[in-house]
Amino acid sequence: MSAGSGLSKSLLLKGMQCPKALYLAKNPPVFVFPPQPDREARYRTGTEVGLLAQGLFPGGVEVPYAGLSVTEQLARTRELIEAGAPVIYEASFAWEEIFVKVDILVRAGSSWEIHEVKMATAIKDINLDDVAIQYYVLSRCGLSVSRSFLVHIDNSYVRQGALDVHRLFAGEEVTTAVLARQGGLPELIERLRATLAAGCEPAIDIGPWCTDPYECDFIPYCWRHIPEESVFSLSGSAADKFALYYAGFVRLEEVPPDRLKDKQRFEAEATLGRHDTIHPERVRAFLESLWYPLCPLDFETFDTPIPPFDGVRPYQKIPFQYSLHIQPQEGVEAEHREYLAAPGIDPRRELAERLLAEIPEGACVLAYNQAFEKGVLRDLATAFPDLASAIETRLANVRDLMLPFKRRDVYRWPMQGSYSIKKVLPALVPDLSYEGLNVADGQMAMLAWHEMGATDDPERVAAIRRALLEYCRLDTWAMVRILEELKKLN
Repeated sequence: MSAGSGLSKSLLLKGMQCPKALYLAKNPPVFVFPPQPDREARYRTGTEVGLLAQGLFPGGVEVPYAGLSVTEQLARTRELIEAGAPVIYEASFAWEEIFVKVDILVRAGSSWEIHEVKMATAIKDINLDDVAIQYYVLSRCGLSVSRSFLVHIDNSYVRQGALDVHRLFAGEEVTTAVLARQGGLPELIERLRATLAAGCEPAIDIGPWCTDPYECDFIPYCWRHIPEESVFSLSGSAADKFALYYAGFVRLEEVPPDRLKDKQRFEAEATLGRHDTIHPERVRAFLESLWYPLCPLDFETFDTPIPPFDGVRPYQKIPFQYSLHIQPQEGVEAEHREYLAAPGIDPRRELAERLLAEIPEGACVLAYNQAFEKGVLRDLATAFPDLASAIETRLANVRDLMLPFKRRDVYRWPMQGSYSIKKVLPALVPDLSYEGLNVADGQMAMLAWHEMGATDDPERVAAIRRALLEYCRLDTWAMVRILEELKKLN
């Protein structure tokens, strides 16, 4: 296969989402892209899920990608087929310079079955396109494919003891949908080849396809002309924002007020006029709903498609860290408490016991976006019935600091339509910010936690612990400071 015209399944899928993305993948632009560690982590997890799924059809032989050229992978696959191998992992095929690898290829008499593995919990249309491309290439290589399956995570599975791959995964036959897609593939492939052959970047503007079905790698490049204060900083659906954009409006000041919905007009006028809105009576009512002791609480969690502990479902959020500020009464300085589990163990029991010991039974527990903290607490109550009553008591006392900002009891123009704590904090407390932290959001915290468990370097472990503790502490200290500012507005 030549480097210029060769296509892979992943490249074709990229081109189906946006031909410009395909062109840029084959002809990388001169542009400095920000690091994307979360993509690398998803790739590693996907590889782990794929290896586990091989246990559904044990005894197969793998055609490895690493260490073999494409030609060698194709030859090895032919050898295994001719030798009568019943199951082949990562079987490799090429037709007219389109290269595909099949996660699991299973012999079924004189024909074969495709089993494509995904780490999602449900099937998407793009997954059907994925299998359709495989069928297209395999059938043209002369292989008889009788049935096609998508294998995905079953999130109803609860681990107890050894991992049961037959319950972790669910397989759905998609043969009919795959066959229905065959007729349109030749024309689609020719159009994508023509895009590459044109030798110039396609004139395709940004659109909903930038994030549907997946977030494109080239968003930083293709969106570089969008200013910070744009129609995309408004609240509302993506369709509404793109409707304004396609009508020729990019900057907020370009949009006629009558083109905006009420909430959007409010945001635009606040941003352009640099003015704030405060409803003191609503703020007062919110403050009166709180009491002391007051305990701002924040969890950090990780999730994975492969349940690591007993009693855990796929993608269940497992708390590994919390930060807690305890203010016994108004006007008294808040005391800080924190917990960060050692990696490699189930941290839930120890975390729950520590938390219950530190939060007074009748305290007001303050969260920012209470749905998240409440979800974690409910899972802990389910996991440990003997602690459930005490956890339920704290649950009943959770209040949400996000509420006055979500309702716009307080709105400051730098919030740009958002009520995320990352926007609210610098708008109300300019001397505090998440900028410059080595861990600056929940996704980074989860990646850091996984890295801490994977490294043997004690200095690196210590550095990660410091970064995690600093970030989580800021989350609850931010709540303390935001609450102080609300009291000044009352």
